[in-house]
Amino acid sequence: MKKSVKILSVVLALVIVLGCFAACGGDKGETKTTLVMATNAAFPPYEYVEGGEFVGIDVEIANAIANKLGMELEIKDVDFGAIIGGVQSGKFDMGMAGMTVTEDRLKDVNFSDSYAKGVQVVIVKDGGTIASLDDVAGKKIGVQTNTTGDIYASGDFGEENVVKYENGALAVEALKSGKVDCVIIDNEPAKAYVAANEGLKILETEYVEEDYAICFAKENTELQEKVNAALKELIADGSVKNVVDKYIPSK
Repeated sequence: MKKSVKILSVVLALVIVLGCFAACGGDKGETKTTLVMATNAAFPPYEYVEGGEFVGIDVEIANAIANKLGMELEIKDVDFGAIIGGVQSGKFDMGMAGMTVTEDRLKDVNFSDSYAKGVQVVIVKDGGTIASLDDVAGKKIGVQTNTTGDIYASGDFGEENVVKYENGALAVEALKSGKVDCVIIDNEPAKAYVAANEGLKILETEYVEEDYAICFAKENTELQEKVNAALKELIADGSVKNVVDKYIPSK
């Protein structure tokens, strides 16, 4: 009986040791470092879906950053307003969605260095009653909720005059159908929407200029520093400019 117990103990010990080796070997072989980026893929040319794939300026720059860091990029398409909360909670590693650095957002998240400039503009009906920024006062303004267009318009023209939509495309549809009198949105998406919809135009006067950057959780300074280092290299070697020029050709 004692001999059987001794043999059983030896067998169990071997099983545990072999299990440890197997686990270590499995972890080493299966480890895959992933960089999870939250975006809102309805914001051409920064992020959108084409042929079932995510494409755009932010997508290509994020992929280049991930490559620099030896990581694999995973993109999560969510509502724009859910990005910062998801980054804060750790659900996403970073948020990249043509996001502007603002004082209010800096209270909740940290940002990378800026990688692109944005401009807020006003889309109106061609031949309509709005011919300049002065004419926007008192009108119904369509915006994408939680964007800087929403923030600025609400502050400048009054919350009661701002109609919020899930994305820019819905705001533009509202303009076409007469539910709003204009749409305030970033210049590049505005150009794409105007090109795709007859009878719309962009006011010549720019509304607001801003900087785009990548957001991170306040405590995730290590990733922020790594991404910043990679971003600086990509800016220095011309990679970022090449991506921007690909989607926004120089005049």
